[in-house]
Formats: sequence, structure tokens, C-alpha cells
Amino acid sequence: MKHLIHTMLLAAGLAAVASETVAPDVMIRKASEDVVGAVDHDHLSANDQRFKDMLKAEVLPNFDFNRITALAVGHHWREASPQQQSTMTHEFETLLVRAYSSALTANKVKTIDVAPLHAGEGDKEVSVKSTVTPENGRAVAIDYHLERMPSGWKIYDVAVDGVSLVTNYRTQFDARIKQGGIDGLIKDLEARNAQQSK
Repeated sequence: MKHLIHTMLLAAGLAAVASETVAPDVMIRKASEDVVGAVDHDHLSANDQRFKDMLKAEVLPNFDFNRITALAVGHHWREASPQQQSTMTHEFETLLVRAYSSALTANKVKTIDVAPLHAGEGDKEVSVKSTVTPENGRAVAIDYHLERMPSGWKIYDVAVDGVSLVTNYRTQFDARIKQGGIDGLIKDLEARNAQQSK
């Protein structure tokens, strides 16, 4: 399960989507090559400040972390206060970014193939299919799910070999909330982030 999540985050983080004027598949292809190339060429580590700056500039703005968190929390999201929603989003984003950083710097990518997008001009949501082949390992099918926003295309889910990142976490979050409520989930996320930062 841990390997699957890392693979999802590796794939998701490679897709730095920016301008609405460029097709999502074109943006994902270019951004994937740019980010992987920078990591390989500069030998960046997860703790390198240049790597953190690259994530902040090239990757994080292209995800709708609020929607990702809301989808992962599921129907419990409506039960949370605005403050709880904000805290969950922050902690979940921190968790995903840290796991992504470790995955990206630990796994050398050999090739990334992004399939041409077949979507209508007025589509508000699209899926971009790709295949990521690591240097040591089998090729993995990646589907990026994006929504057209006023600021451009934003990623709200990633599926690896048919397994959704959102769905995977929804199962975990649902069990934790049933056990300890929204605050229980928040404490769990905070504890996991504190552990990873050591």
C-alpha cells in the first residue's frame, strides 16, 4: 500500500498544470519532462531547498487540494466546521507533498508517455492518460483527473493502475472519523506529519 501511494504521488506531482490556454495533455507532458529532468540533472534531494522551491513554483499551484481533501473525507466533509476543513486540507496537503517529495527523489524515471487527449472544447472535466516507466520496475498506468477552473486546469485526483488516490484515502479517513470524529482524523494527520518531519 505504501508503495502504491508513493507511486501515485510521484505521478501526480509530475503533472504541473498551469495555463488554461494549453491542452492538459500537452501541459502534463512538458511539466513531467521538466520536473523529472531537473531532479535527474541536479541530483536534488527531498530536503534540498531548491527542490522545495521547485515544488512550490511548479507543482503545488496546479492541484485543488481543497477538493482533493473534500473528496477524500467524503460525506463527513459537510459535518466539519470551516476551521476543521481548513486544518484537514492543510495537514493532508502536507502529508501528500512530503510523501511525493520522498517518492520523486527516490525513484528514477526512465520514460513518461502521455496519450493525446480526446475531449470536447467545452468539457469542464477531463482525464489524461499516461504511462510512467521507472528505471527499475514495471510500467505504471497513470490517469490524471482535472477540472477547468477560472485560473486554469487543476488536478483533483490521480489513479494509478485504476486505483484512485482519493478513494484509497477515503477508506482510511472514513474508518478514522467513525472511531474518533473529525478531530480524531485531524490529530492522526498531525501525528503522521510530525513523524515524517523527524
